[in-house]
Amino acid sequence: MESELEELVEELQDEDLEGLKDLVVYNDDFNTFDHVIETLIKICKHDPHQAEQCTYIIHFKGKCAVRKGSYHELKPMREGISDAGIKAAIE
Repeated sequence: MESELEELVEELQDEDLEGLKDLVVYNDDFNTFDHVIETLIKICKHDPHQAEQCTYIIHFKGKCAVRKGSYHELKPMREGISDAGIKAAIE
C-alpha cells in the first residue's frame, strides 16, 4: 500500500513538472537487435524502420528516447519494455 501511495505521489509530481516526458531505452550486453526491434514495434507501435533506427542509437550511444508523452501514456510502455527484459525509464 505504501509503495502504491509513493508511486501516485511520484506520478502527480511528474505531471506537475512538465507535461511531456521521454521513454528512454538503455543498451545492454544480452538483448539481441531483433528482440529490441520487435519489442519497440509491439510496445511503442514503431514501424520497423523507426524501431531499427532507435535500436542502432541505443547500441551506439548507450540509450535512446523512443517515445515522448505524458507519464500516464508512457508508464504502460515502460512496464512492457521492462517485462521484455529491456531496461527503460521515464525521464
